[in-house]
Amino acid sequence: MSRRKTERQLNLVICLLSTRRHLTAQEIRATVHGYAEADTESAFKRMFERDKRELRDSGIPIQVGTADAFSGEEGYRISRSDYELPEIELLPDEAVVLGLAARAWRHASLGEAAANALFKLRSAGVPVDTEAAPGLTPAMRTDEPAFGPVWQAIRDRRPISFDYRKPGQSRAQRREIEPWGIVNLQGHWYVVGHDRLRDARRVFRLGRIRGGVRVVRTGPDVVVPEGVDLRSVASRHSAVPERTATLRVRTDSAHALRRRALRVVPGERDSTGAGWDTLTLPYTSTSGLVRQVAAYGARAVVVEPEQARAAMVEHLTGVVESAETAGNAEAAGEQEGEHTPARGPRSADQLRRLLMLVPYALGRDVRVPEVARHFGLSEKQVVSDLSLLWMCGLPGYTPGDLIEVDLDAAKETGEIIIANADTLAQPLRLTADEAASLVVGLSLLEALPEAQGVEGGALKRVGEKLRTAAGGAVSDLADAVQVRVEVDEQVAQTQQRCADALGAGQRLHLRYLSGYLDQVTERDVDPMGLVVQDGQTFLEGYCHLREDVRLFRLDRVLELTVLPFAAEVPEGVARRDLSAGVLQRSERDALVTLLLEPSARWVTEDYVCESTAELPGGGVRATLRTPAPAWVARLALSLGREGRLVSPEGLAKDVRAEAQRALDHYGPGQTSGKLVETTSSPE
Repeated sequence: MSRRKTERQLNLVICLLSTRRHLTAQEIRATVHGYAEADTESAFKRMFERDKRELRDSGIPIQVGTADAFSGEEGYRISRSDYELPEIELLPDEAVVLGLAARAWRHASLGEAAANALFKLRSAGVPVDTEAAPGLTPAMRTDEPAFGPVWQAIRDRRPISFDYRKPGQSRAQRREIEPWGIVNLQGHWYVVGHDRLRDARRVFRLGRIRGGVRVVRTGPDVVVPEGVDLRSVASRHSAVPERTATLRVRTDSAHALRRRALRVVPGERDSTGAGWDTLTLPYTSTSGLVRQVAAYGARAVVVEPEQARAAMVEHLTGVVESAETAGNAEAAGEQEGEHTPARGPRSADQLRRLLMLVPYALGRDVRVPEVARHFGLSEKQVVSDLSLLWMCGLPGYTPGDLIEVDLDAAKETGEIIIANADTLAQPLRLTADEAASLVVGLSLLEALPEAQGVEGGALKRVGEKLRTAAGGAVSDLADAVQVRVEVDEQVAQTQQRCADALGAGQRLHLRYLSGYLDQVTERDVDPMGLVVQDGQTFLEGYCHLREDVRLFRLDRVLELTVLPFAAEVPEGVARRDLSAGVLQRSERDALVTLLLEPSARWVTEDYVCESTAELPGGGVRATLRTPAPAWVARLALSLGREGRLVSPEGLAKDVRAEAQRALDHYGPGQTSGKLVETTSSPE
């Protein structure tokens, strides 16, 4: 936004706030400084319409009414009751949780809305503390391009249409829905609503929407059924496991299966301590069981039921035979254009900053450094904003009408002196997006109120104050966006013990199951903070085994011991920058390529890909970057015929060889009760 445009729009705001009646467009053109630049009537109309739209997008409520009772001509004004932010008083604990709620959206699409909300609250003198509770990092990601338009449609109660591809489908299908709300489950976003074409309630994962989302602007508003529970509708009602399988697994392997097993019976050990253990594992579907077991290659074998053994043979055979078709499919994929999702730029709006800066500085003894810290700006930016402000004021624009700013004092001593700006003395009301972003961010903290000594009551009180300050529309929107981290009792206990150790400054000892490797390691960790992201809670700390900062998912902590001595994070070691997410990729990581059938497109939804390319028939070629190629090998083993690892070639050969070794357990002469010894690939 150019300085002249900002001046014109600020002058327009001052004019419409000051008038007691609706002003016609021609009256505005004649009185508001800046519109004289329009040489023609059509140029003025375009300029004025653009200004109105941008001001409304900034949350400035321009009213439309009758300017002249005789002519009936349309006019405009801004009602102070709609413009001004009601008084909000926060207790210290409420200021802490509000700052945390805003931090939750820092790296997401609602980050700008949350930041603007804090600007406005600070302009009213509300003591929001975004640096409090530094040990807790709540983070919500909205990488799906569909999130923005779906959020807006829910806010405006408008229907939407989009192309949607379910897992296993080769082509996307058109959907038309009346959206009721958005729900985050395990780090993924889902829209819940009424499917018009199927006349039924449906749930759609935003990451599976192809192309743009069209918002239907005509017709009646969407009506959300009274009492609908969005989370229960969106939750995948997984069937309760009714069957059990008997598995044999190698000693010190298949740890994830061991954790889910109903019973583990240790087997005999040889002189090296190696052997086989017997697991009783609950499962719901044969295909799901096969994928889980196949990931461990020759280290896990289905003993019974026989149906699962036969399915495992078919699955592993598909992996072994994958080399026969990989070449042609890879060549086809190379003809497709690779793409990565584009992310639109975000920038601060100088006009909104000015509308927040004036109420804060007016009548207060403040200086440039203090204002810069308060609003998270540079001192240079504060001075630049002040230099623009003194060019604006009431129509007439005589010295008595213009806002008075002592620029010399601001530049030389840092003192901010503003006068004759009573029209802008009150801060701007929160928009629905701004208030809802904070209210939804509060719900992310519900799983962690005790972690930083913040009582859960503060969350409720702040939410109620925000809803009151922004109006009823905010309550509807905030209720339509549900974010909550759901943890079981064991994870909750681990989380609390981590928080206690963090507060006391004590070192922790962990038995930890690696997310990349089928491996349990012993770790001494100096805790540095807790991170909530992608539906999971992590301990961030300095790992003495790796001699670096690491993130540990709490549901993978097998045992935790608080050690009786102080944590000592080495000097100069800082917490990680999580702006790009929890997954930390590096140019040193290996690049791997998978060819995925339509039924395995979920891989591109669940894992961050460097690039993807469509294949004939609805498949996709995906390139991932990983520090642990062995993890990709396990993924390829679990995919069977639904996916093939094609590069690096050496890793692809290792996967096929491991699948063949696993197949040997099911060959002729291998009964369900006996196993032959095979040579397993090293971990």
